[in-house]
Amino acid sequence: MRKLYLGADIGSTHTRILLADETGQAAGLGVSGAGNHEVVGYDGLIWSLTDALEQALHAAGATRAEIAGAGFGVSGYDWDCETAPTLEAIGTLGLTAPVAAVNDTILGLLAGTTEGWGLAIVSGTGCNCWGWDRTHTRVGRVTGGSLQMGEAAGAGELMVRAVQAVAHAWTGRGQPTILSDLFCQQTGEPDLLHLLEGLNTGRCALIPADAPLVFQAAEMGDAVALELVRWAGMELGELACAVIRQMGFEGESFEVVLTGGMFNAGDRLIQPLRETILAKAPGARLVRLKFPPVVGACVLALNQAGIQPATQYRADLAESLQRMGGELPEEL
Repeated sequence: MRKLYLGADIGSTHTRILLADETGQAAGLGVSGAGNHEVVGYDGLIWSLTDALEQALHAAGATRAEIAGAGFGVSGYDWDCETAPTLEAIGTLGLTAPVAAVNDTILGLLAGTTEGWGLAIVSGTGCNCWGWDRTHTRVGRVTGGSLQMGEAAGAGELMVRAVQAVAHAWTGRGQPTILSDLFCQQTGEPDLLHLLEGLNTGRCALIPADAPLVFQAAEMGDAVALELVRWAGMELGELACAVIRQMGFEGESFEVVLTGGMFNAGDRLIQPLRETILAKAPGARLVRLKFPPVVGACVLALNQAGIQPATQYRADLAESLQRMGGELPEEL
């Protein structure tokens, strides 16, 4: 009987389950709705997992008995009190293979680092940072609690600061910014006064998906936008520095994986991030995530079966997944 390994990337928008073999050949992919329990509850997590698994099994022409290991990266799985209900939800799938569940940030680390340890920084709609040591016995992390916990910057946090900047431009607390015009155009409001009125009364809204407007303004040389982008990069760097201190990585040579759509902004965001990290850990090497996070989930699945995949495994699996038509681009 063939052996397949189940990798699950469970997010706030989609749940993806990939079945693959030990050599990095994709066998079946299933895509369902949101699985983050903070968004859909644990019943919603169960539904999305079941739906995605059935799709993947059907595509692979496989049964649950062929699954030899499973790895689940779960968005919203941050605290010990969430372990039991998360594992109970996974348990409803009826798997007999060894299973591991981790925060979904770890998937970026497993997919993006050379040896499966180091740091991963997520900057998409929100932000997060986790780290693992070489033996996967020590973990470092931030809360993932956004501005409430003093953590930034994903697109959501960036937009909060950007809206504050245009409000300050109107009240005179801050300097004028092109963002005022760009936000008016985006919302259809005729001027800044009406924009602020609309934002305060709920007539219009600016959402995390509008964050590229801030980068557009920065490319146009707008001083306020340039400072916002630099702030975001430095804040992400501070998240990493916190985890570096927790892990004692200051003198280590290690990789920091950057994952999430915010990093599509390029060097304007990444350079202040790099400067902040290197001031704390000169041996850190920043790398963009090249493979879908679900590839990291398959690595985790192999680990549960006692298998350390070959160096080429990630690239082979990503290529096989793309041939299957399952290329999964990063989104905000």
